[in-house]
Amino acid sequence: MELTPAHWVYLTGLASLIIVMVARKNVVVPAIAATFLTAVTFTGSVPGGLASVFRASLVAASELFNIFLIIALVTAMLAALRAIGAEHRMVAPFRRLMVNGPVAYLVLFVVTYVFALFFWPTPTLALIAAILLPAAIRAGLSPMGGAIAIAIAGQGMALASDYVIGVAPGLSASGANVSADLIADRALILSWVVGLVALAMSYVLTVRRRRPNLAELASDSAEVPASVTRSAELAPVGAAAGSAGGGTSDQLGHALATKQPPREALMESGGDAVLDDDPVDERARGWRSRLFAVLVPVAFGVLLVYMLLGRFTDLVSVDDGAGAPLVGGLAALLLLAIALTSDGTRALESCAEHVVDGLSFAFKAMGVVIPIAGFVFIGISDFSGRIMGLPEGATAPGFLFDAIRSVEEHIPHNPIIIMLAVLLAGMTVGLDGSGWAGLPLTGSLSEALSPHAGVDTATLAAIAQNGASWTGGGTLVIWSSLIAVATFCGVSVVDLARRLFLPVVTGLVVSTVVAMIIW
Repeated sequence: MELTPAHWVYLTGLASLIIVMVARKNVVVPAIAATFLTAVTFTGSVPGGLASVFRASLVAASELFNIFLIIALVTAMLAALRAIGAEHRMVAPFRRLMVNGPVAYLVLFVVTYVFALFFWPTPTLALIAAILLPAAIRAGLSPMGGAIAIAIAGQGMALASDYVIGVAPGLSASGANVSADLIADRALILSWVVGLVALAMSYVLTVRRRRPNLAELASDSAEVPASVTRSAELAPVGAAAGSAGGGTSDQLGHALATKQPPREALMESGGDAVLDDDPVDERARGWRSRLFAVLVPVAFGVLLVYMLLGRFTDLVSVDDGAGAPLVGGLAALLLLAIALTSDGTRALESCAEHVVDGLSFAFKAMGVVIPIAGFVFIGISDFSGRIMGLPEGATAPGFLFDAIRSVEEHIPHNPIIIMLAVLLAGMTVGLDGSGWAGLPLTGSLSEALSPHAGVDTATLAAIAQNGASWTGGGTLVIWSSLIAVATFCGVSVVDLARRLFLPVVTGLVVSTVVAMIIW
């Protein structure tokens, strides 16, 4: 088919977004400008273009608001846990498992992955670095080995699938027009492949060759210095400067870090932390933190089992897309329980304050995605008519799909080539240092290329999601939240990224081949 001027304007805008992402600049301005110019060119009306800018963000916000809510509720629950010191208790028992360096490497990996899967990587990082990392070093693991295990498990595997909370699959599905649960299932399997390959290669190439020196062993009893906390607070902000996306977890971690009580306000007793800012209710606060340190992981574990039974068996019925509502509802109820049992007469006020703070942080972290998603949506026929205010019954344009159809005879119908191209596209949009901002774009690209690859859209979207998340989430670029990992572990971020590059890229390629074989 012949492309119109509006098609060329849209494609130029798309190229400008990718260039700006690679340059690690904020993409909001080019996204808004491209939306306006595309609408003006297609409708021939400047007022129509102005209205389209607003409607594009409105449509995007309506499609993505469930993601904002899940972020807000989980953030609020984490803040309530932090206020009673329960988050330290949840992690402390794992210190006893670290009997030597290789075991410590695996324990750090598994614990980081499980906690990051439920609570996102950056908030988990502070707990792991403060409680488990010193014990791992004492057991014989080098700080670089600890940083590698934490980065692969949290910034890599957990973020690439985001299986429990479902923000990343929701963003991919918004452009791919397929079930977010289906993308999540496939992204989960691919993230495991990448993670296990990267974990094994990193152990062979780096971890087993490095041992902690005496100074590092002595650090087991040392407190985390204030400079580390400040660096960890600043790093996610810099990482999110390019866009949002994986900045969801980055800015969430920054928000929680700034609200965390001072380390001096924590009393350590056998690895258990108790706040002493309320001398009247300190003992009661201690048993409450112990209660919720057990209750919260158990509750989320039961929910995960229930969701898995609903997806893979007929024992229970779980609708598509029910994962995020279930997680959000459980987080809200746990927040309420923590507030009612811990805050006494201020329970109603404190619960509301946590929710408001959570919503504020959600919009700070994800707000920048809205205009980007709005631009992507104007190129999809399911949304473009609403965005540009076309009359009912009028044929809505699909700029991206029309462009691909116009060159389809030149597109190789080779599945592995197209799958690798989608992986490269995901890694490219992840270079902004966030990882998630471009997921609506890679989702729509996956839908457009799916017929030529002979591979379903969900598989291509999952491949792109893994590429973007592992790159910018991140393990490959030093301007991502990898800065926080390196800072907490006391290693060079450049050296850490260099040692992760070959294992992670190898894992991504292997996962793409696995996807071609099994799907």
